[in-house]
Amino acid sequence: MTSPSPTPTSRSAPRQDGSRTPVPFWVAGTRRDSAQSTPITHPYDNTPVARAAVAAEADVADAVAAATAAAEPLARTSAAHRSRALDHVARRITERSDEIAELITAENGKPLRWARAEAGRAAAVFHWAAEETRRFAGQWHRLDTDPQSPGGTAFVARHPRGPVLGITPFNFPLNLVAHKVAPALAVGAPIIVKPAPATPLSALLLGDLLAETALPPGSWSILPVPNDRMPALVADARLPVVSFTGSGPVGRSIREAVPHKHVTLELGGNAAAVVCDDWSSPADLAWAAERIAVFATYQAGQSCIAVQRVFAHRTIAADLTERIVEQVAALATGDPREERTQVGPLIDEDAARRVERWVAEAADTGARIRTGGHRTGAQYAPTVLTGVPPTAKLACEEAFGPVLTIDEVQGTAEAFDRVNDSRFGLQTGVFTHRSDTAFAALAGLHVGGVVIGDVPSFRAEHLPYGGVKESGVGREGVMDAMADLTEPRVLAFPGVTL
Repeated sequence: MTSPSPTPTSRSAPRQDGSRTPVPFWVAGTRRDSAQSTPITHPYDNTPVARAAVAAEADVADAVAAATAAAEPLARTSAAHRSRALDHVARRITERSDEIAELITAENGKPLRWARAEAGRAAAVFHWAAEETRRFAGQWHRLDTDPQSPGGTAFVARHPRGPVLGITPFNFPLNLVAHKVAPALAVGAPIIVKPAPATPLSALLLGDLLAETALPPGSWSILPVPNDRMPALVADARLPVVSFTGSGPVGRSIREAVPHKHVTLELGGNAAAVVCDDWSSPADLAWAAERIAVFATYQAGQSCIAVQRVFAHRTIAADLTERIVEQVAALATGDPREERTQVGPLIDEDAARRVERWVAEAADTGARIRTGGHRTGAQYAPTVLTGVPPTAKLACEEAFGPVLTIDEVQGTAEAFDRVNDSRFGLQTGVFTHRSDTAFAALAGLHVGGVVIGDVPSFRAEHLPYGGVKESGVGREGVMDAMADLTEPRVLAFPGVTL
């Protein structure tokens, strides 16, 4: 059965005004309205964007019941059927990418250039999932490998663990939803998405595209509900898998609340970049400074792999610092709807105030603010500090703002020790030309990923993505998520030789 051709939907994604009827949510692939709604405002100037209907308890109950009922039918659908549906979504995201980017900017506040990139990445996630659906298969094993073995063969298949609860954050309101939805549907697992209350619109628009496919009823639901109603969803025994991306305290509370469930957590980080002494030519330093400046402040620093800490070898630290300060000071800030803007606001004024407090705390304890260091509403100026004490929040917590610290180190060993001296371990960038340093970083850095010759702000949709320590449990990335959402089953044929 093929997915139907896309047809105009009766209620399209919201325009950027607050006067429309509340945007409906999705229960088992069907739109629903509610008597309750929440306003969505633009982070830059608090102008109304839309109102989003809030799912009632009865709607949530219906979604969970539908996901439970859909588990077997969806798992039995052919790979071709699911792949076509995922390919359709990838194509439609691409076709509507300008509209989607504007919506991301409206609800999240990220500049259009980054919103367009997010839309493109979300399309890639669904495209990869469509391809991997066709390749996702079991493995045959020999049973004559030991003298006492009876001989024969065995087949190891992977089956969905069951319906998935996907909980997503505000900072990538479409792509991080895609990373939950696409792998789940690829393996035939129903999914209920709970988007961040501040940014539900991109996820709801994704529902428009999923509704154009012929996936079985109950395969997916998108439920904007307040965070205080999340524990009940997490605890529901009919949702055996919880995939959460967000803050560390919330993630840990989920794992502690449901230790019997399969829980994947993508949490925070305070990503570092190490600049080695061999990265010393003017071209090298110019490249490192530009990349660090951009990716310390992209998404207003609201990315768990944004550059927060830089450790530069003493022989190049002064030159590199001046270059970074110059690059950061030159970044265009302001209204994210304008094409020139590189750094927009944080998600809200409270977030910007927190960053302001942390910078002030560092300055009060001896740090030097080299550029930035001031706030206007939800906008915090891109900021560089040196001499930040290691006990300051900017050094040991996740800033989640456009703030960067730079420290001088005596060598690579000290730099790696400083990177590892953290509760987090997501990714690290190492600027070096030496292959031995690259492999030393792979062996010695306690992180989930190392990027050579560039910043840590790197994620390929098909590679495993995640961290160690308090940066999370498990891995995302389409193929790894598909494996994570399934469990192996063994079919043995003792004495049967192929």
